Amino acid sequence: MAVTTGTKNGSEPAARRMVRRSQPSQALTPIAPPPKLRRRPILVVASVAAICLGALLAVWAYTSLSTAREVVAMRSSVQRGEVISRDDLIVVRVGVDPALKPIPAAKLESVAGQRAAMDLAAGGLVTIDGIAPTVIPARDMSIVGVALPASLLPGEPLQAGDEVRVVATPGQQGDVTNKKQRSIAASVVGVHPDSDNGQTVVSVQVPYDQAAELAARVATGKVALVLDSRER
Repeated sequence: MAVTTGTKNGSEPAARRMVRRSQPSQALTPIAPPPKLRRRPILVVASVAAICLGALLAVWAYTSLSTAREVVAMRSSVQRGEVISRDDLIVVRVGVDPALKPIPAAKLESVAGQRAAMDLAAGGLVTIDGIAPTVIPARDMSIVGVALPASLLPGEPLQAGDEVRVVATPGQQGDVTNKKQRSIAASVVGVHPDSDNGQTVVSVQVPYDQAAELAARVATGKVALVLDSRER
């Protein structure tokens, strides 16, 4: 006798339906698309700026090293007029502006024993204008400014080191006597024309005990300046 496993309406057996229901779902999980990269203009600009800055720093470092020179500098401070000793000096390697005139390291020994023409601070470079063999005014000497119009000055331009005499004059109202004219010997240390009043101030160095008399005579306006021989 045959066993009928189907139903009258031709549907599948109940056992097979139970097996189908017991199997897990085979539905596919959707795959997320890859994230889109967003370019930030600020980051791009910052990166370019960093690269340019690095290049500039490299060029600056190379230039600094290639233009650096060994020059003389001050180890300790020295006041104007004081003698500079060897212990006051050091050699440094720096990039020097062409406008400056620092003393090369090879001439360090020649700087020792010179006098400071100005106040020299520790750590500063020593320039040619900062030193002098002697300080002005020298010991027991004074500097007096003689302001005169062109008519009372020599026609020959005066220079530092010229030997001159400041001669007392009677002025326009006085008469020249037969007596010996009073004069004070001096040495020119500077010439400073003044375009505002047409006069020239000649700075002269005289002995200390004659400075007061010379200043008083200059104040009267009755003096003239005479240039003596430059032959040595």
